[in-house]
Amino acid sequence: MTLSRFRFESLVAAFVFAGCVPQGKYDAALADATRARADLQATERTAQASRQEGQAEVAAVRQELARTQASLESAQQEIEFVGGIAVSCGEALDDSSTINQGLMASLDKQGKDVEQLAAAKGELAGSLERARAGLEELRGAQEAALAREAMFRDVAERLGRMLDAGELKISLRSGRMVLVLPSDVLFEPGKAKVGRNGRRALGEVGRVLGSLAGRRFQVSGHTDADPTRVSGFASNWELSSARALEVVSLLIEAGMKPAALSAAGYAEFDPVVANDTAANKARNRRIEIALQPNIDQLVDVPRVAAATGTP
Repeated sequence: MTLSRFRFESLVAAFVFAGCVPQGKYDAALADATRARADLQATERTAQASRQEGQAEVAAVRQELARTQASLESAQQEIEFVGGIAVSCGEALDDSSTINQGLMASLDKQGKDVEQLAAAKGELAGSLERARAGLEELRGAQEAALAREAMFRDVAERLGRMLDAGELKISLRSGRMVLVLPSDVLFEPGKAKVGRNGRRALGEVGRVLGSLAGRRFQVSGHTDADPTRVSGFASNWELSSARALEVVSLLIEAGMKPAALSAAGYAEFDPVVANDTAANKARNRRIEIALQPNIDQLVDVPRVAAATGTP
């Protein structure tokens, strides 16, 4: 029995036991009591429903709180995870910065290396160009040497009789072909006129050399060191020069062009051996016909001037 019901029944009993309450009042009081009981019961039901509803709401709030707590823990874990990632990213960023600095330094060095390589390439290109030019010059010199050798052989073959007879010698001196004719074959001692045998020999030489188109020759006279006493010449200069001019005239008669010839006298000052014996003096008395180099075989004067700094 609840407290409200006990109170209601106690109230009714109080009216009954009083005995002095009229019937009408009793009925009215009973009706009031019945309504009060009904109201009380309704209130209890409402309170019970409210209490149950409150308990449901509390349970729902607890569930929501549990979910919130779970979400909070999950969020905290995510925050910690993200924080770890942030730390890792920071470390990775530091590493990347270090690597980037290294790469920038390497790139800068490579840039300098590229400049050095470009400069070296330019120097190598210049060296290669100079080497090619030098190679071309060497090839030209080789071709010229081969041409001179071929001409040397040709002249030697065509003047073979004179070579075999000892009337002529052919040699290469400073890259030039030189025909040497002993003065004793051409001239009498102290004389500048060529004898009959000498004229014949110069005729053969002139015909061969005259066939070499575009070439120039210098005829030079040489004597021994003996002074000219009975020759009629003041010195060996006049004697050697006169003999050179006589040979030039005979070579022109043999068919050589005058523009291809020149004459020079060296007296006793260009000996091939010492003038200490009769045999050596005979060797020094000679006529030389030297093949002059062509213009393309001469030294490149502008290049030499540029190298020496001379104008």
